[in-house]
Amino acid sequence: MLRVSMATPLLMLGNYGNGRCNFDLGECWSGYGKERMSYARALSSTTGNAAAKKTRLSLSPLASSALVESRNSSAANFYKEVLEAARDKFTREISFQSKDKDISLAKALLYVAAEDEAFLAFNREIDICSAHNERRNTSLLCDGKGWESVEAMPMAEKNINEWLAELDAISREIEAELVSRDIGCHLAEVLEAVNKVLFKSRGFRRSPVIVDPKCSYLHSALSSGCASAILLSVIYIEVCHRLNLTIVGSRVGEDFLIWPPTENPEELFKVTSGHSLFGVVNGKCVEDPRSKASDINSHSLLGLEIATNRDIIGIALANLIRLYWKRASRTNHGLMLTSPLRSVHKSEEKFNQDGSPDMPLLRPQELRLAIMASERLLILQPHNWCLRRDHGMLLYYKREYEAAVQELSICMAFVPEEEAEVLEPFVEKLHLMRLETSWKTLGQKGRLTIP
Repeated sequence: MLRVSMATPLLMLGNYGNGRCNFDLGECWSGYGKERMSYARALSSTTGNAAAKKTRLSLSPLASSALVESRNSSAANFYKEVLEAARDKFTREISFQSKDKDISLAKALLYVAAEDEAFLAFNREIDICSAHNERRNTSLLCDGKGWESVEAMPMAEKNINEWLAELDAISREIEAELVSRDIGCHLAEVLEAVNKVLFKSRGFRRSPVIVDPKCSYLHSALSSGCASAILLSVIYIEVCHRLNLTIVGSRVGEDFLIWPPTENPEELFKVTSGHSLFGVVNGKCVEDPRSKASDINSHSLLGLEIATNRDIIGIALANLIRLYWKRASRTNHGLMLTSPLRSVHKSEEKFNQDGSPDMPLLRPQELRLAIMASERLLILQPHNWCLRRDHGMLLYYKREYEAAVQELSICMAFVPEEEAEVLEPFVEKLHLMRLETSWKTLGQKGRLTIP
C-alpha cells in the first residue's frame, strides 16, 4: 500500500451532521423552519429505519397490475426484488448508526445505480409481457437471470463488485506510474501521477452540462469516462483513498471542489505548464471568472466547510432529481415543482370539466426516477423541510395524492410561518382531491363539494 508523507497527518472526512449542504433544485433545499407541533407526531414515523421502510419504492398501480398479469415473467419478478434489495443496501450503507468516515461513496452510489437500472429493466419486462399478451403467438423473451444478490446484477457488462475492482485497478495503475518514474511520495508528485492516469491514460472528462443520465451514475462514468463534476470528484476521492491519500471537498456555488488537506496549500496553486494542481484536479471552473470557484486561493481554501460523505452522496442525489425533473417536464418549459403552490389562490388557475386541476403532461418514467432519488435523499435528511416539500410535490405531479398529502403535512411541522401560509391551503385542496379520487374509485358519481 502506498503511503504519502506530508507535513501533517491527512484529514479524514468528518461527520458534520445532517442538513449542511444546500442541495438546491432551483430554490433553497436546506434550512429548518419553526416547528408546528400539531404535525410533529407524523414525522416520528419517518425517521431512522422507519423512514427507509416508508420511502421504499412503490410501483405505480398500472405497473403493479401489469406485474400481476405477467407472473410467467421471472425476469420482472427478479428485477422487482433487486429494486428492494438495492434500496435496503443503500439505506444500510448510509445508516446514521455508521460513522461517516466508514461510508463507501462508491458502494452507496453503485446501489443507487443498481436500483435505477433494475427499475428500467422492470419496465422493459412489463412492456415485453404486455406485447406478449397482445400477441398470444409471440414468444416471451426474458433476459433475467437468477443472480444471487444485487451485487451480482450486471450494469454496463460489470456487476457492483467488478466496478469496485475497477477503482482498485486504477489505483494500481497510479502506483505503477509512480514506480516507473522512480519518484518519492511527495504530495505534488502523487497528485501529478493521479492526474496523468485519470485524465490522460484513462481519459476521464467532465460533462459541462448534464443532459445524459449516463454521466450521473458511477458505473456509467467509469465505463465511458464522461462524468458529472460530483462523480468525477467521487472517483478521485475513491482512487486516492486506495492510495492512502485523503481528499476532501466542499460545495462552492454550483461547483464541488476537492483537494488534499495540507499545511502548505500554496503548492496546490503553484502554476506549472500553465495550470496549477488545484486547477487540473477541479477543471475549468477554477479559471472561469463567472464561477465562485475562481475566487478560491490558498488562503480562502482553508476557510471552506468540508463536506461529509453523506453530503457528497446527497449532492449526487440532488443532481439526479434535478436531471430527471427537467427530463420529465421537458414539454413544459419553465415548470417548477412549487408552481402549483404559488397559483393556489389565483382565480385564473385552470381546471378540467371534472373539477381536477389541469395537470401538465409529464414523462412518467423520468418522474418516477426523480421520486426514487428524492426518497433516498430524504433517508439522508429526514428533517429537511424543503426536501420533504419538494418530494410531496413530485408525488402530486405523479397523481399519488394520498402520499403527497402525508408528506406535505409532515413538512408543515417544520416550515417557516410564511411557507406554512402557502402550504396549508394547497394541502387542504389536495386532501379534497384525494377524497374525490377515492369516491370515483368506488364508483360514486358526482363531485365532492365543499359544504
